[in-house]
Amino acid sequence: MTEHQETSPFYAGLRCRCPRCGEGNLLRGFLKVEDHCESCGLSYNFADSGDGPAVFIMMIVGFLVVGAALVVEVSFSPPILVHLLLWIPATLILSFALLRPLKGLMIALQYKNDAQEAKWADDDEEEKPNE
Repeated sequence: MTEHQETSPFYAGLRCRCPRCGEGNLLRGFLKVEDHCESCGLSYNFADSGDGPAVFIMMIVGFLVVGAALVVEVSFSPPILVHLLLWIPATLILSFALLRPLKGLMIALQYKNDAQEAKWADDDEEEKPNE
C-alpha cells in the first residue's frame, strides 16, 4: 500500500474530494457517494453522514435568514409578501448550496477521526434482570 500525503479534511470535504488523497471525487451526482476513489482507491464504505449535514444547514441557514429577516423588518417594515418573496428563495438557495459541501465535510471528518458506530462493552451479553 502506498503512503498518501496528509490532506486537510476541511479542504477535501468542502471540495467534495477524497478524504485521503484530496484528488478523486467523493460524490457522484448531487448527493450519491461514490463506491471508491478513482485516484487512490480508498473504499467509501465507511461513509455515512446521516442527518448531520441537514442539522448544520438548518442551524446555519436559520440563523442567517432569521437574522436578515429581523434586520429588514426593523429597518423597513415591509409587507409580509416582501418577506415571503425574499426569504423563501434565500432559504432554498442557501440550503441547496450548502448541502454538498457539508456532506463532503462530514464524510471527510469521519475518515480523519476514524469515526465508527458506537459499541457497548456488554453488547454480546444477554440483558440481565435487575436484582
